[in-house]
Amino acid sequence: MSDPPGHGEGRPAARAQDRWLGRILREGAVPELLEALAERLSPTDLQTLLLEVSRRRAAAVTPARLLHAYEHNRFTRPSAVDPAELACLEALAHGRLAEHAFTAIALSPLCPLGTVSAVATADQNKVVTTVRTTEVVADTTNVLALECAVRRRQLLRSDARSRQRVRLAAVHRVVRAQDFAGPGMAAHFALLGLCTAGRNEGSFAFETTALAEQIGAHLDVLDDARALGHRIGPVRVSVTDLTAGHRAALEDVLDRLTHAHPGTTFAFDDDRIGGRGYYRDACFEIRATTSTGDDLNLGDGGFVTWSAELLGNAKERLLISGLGLERLCERFGPPSPGDQTSLRPT
Repeated sequence: MSDPPGHGEGRPAARAQDRWLGRILREGAVPELLEALAERLSPTDLQTLLLEVSRRRAAAVTPARLLHAYEHNRFTRPSAVDPAELACLEALAHGRLAEHAFTAIALSPLCPLGTVSAVATADQNKVVTTVRTTEVVADTTNVLALECAVRRRQLLRSDARSRQRVRLAAVHRVVRAQDFAGPGMAAHFALLGLCTAGRNEGSFAFETTALAEQIGAHLDVLDDARALGHRIGPVRVSVTDLTAGHRAALEDVLDRLTHAHPGTTFAFDDDRIGGRGYYRDACFEIRATTSTGDDLNLGDGGFVTWSAELLGNAKERLLISGLGLERLCERFGPPSPGDQTSLRPT
């Protein structure tokens, strides 16, 4: 649930979309309809047109059809998690992250059109696009990266070589347009996102300290969740070296984390496939065991080039990561009254 939109996916959905689009264009009565809408109309004119289309379609909705849509549309169904439990986790996370010098912000439900596709290079079909040249937030870190870029740009205006780091955190309910099948997969869910932005400091210094800091912050949140009664079994952190030259520095990161978190297993995962091409330098995954013995992903992160691209400055660095708070509630939550299930030994 914490993976980036489109992370690790193939092309079947895109091919189906192409077939449907081809049929629509072949059967349409207006020549060059797609080109006219996508290229000839200004964004404002297109918005005006789509708003009128939506108004007319909404006018045809009856109360019965509305109720049916609410019951059957996967985007509108409420979450099954206990909101009080989720709120406690969110408060816990913000309190712990403040100790790690992360500044928490409350994101808008919307972000500019292209937020996912422009920097993260995921297909636009994987996010929910609005008619007002915006899209519903699909990944917390994409928007945090934009805010980091704004704040880093302000620092660079004062000092073109500023190394002052920007650390941002947000808990946000994200919406994913991919229609995933399987247990634990939902169209919307709560995700904790972290972003650390700064400047290249040489000797891989920014990367190693930011990586240790974010992994440590996530593990502290999990420790605090245990104190609330969440049944989180053995936690494992795997780091994938994408540097081709900084292995020793990454080994030092794992050594420091092992000393700070003796109950967690740390290792390299050189066979990881997912995330290659999305992340650079290094990426990591956090997994834990449920009370029923299932091994699940709880967090994922890595270095990306988004800050450098947004600011047009190759010296900029950015580390992003996400922790699935909703999955933590769903699969690792405190036992219900009468539940005697205990964690299986490993």
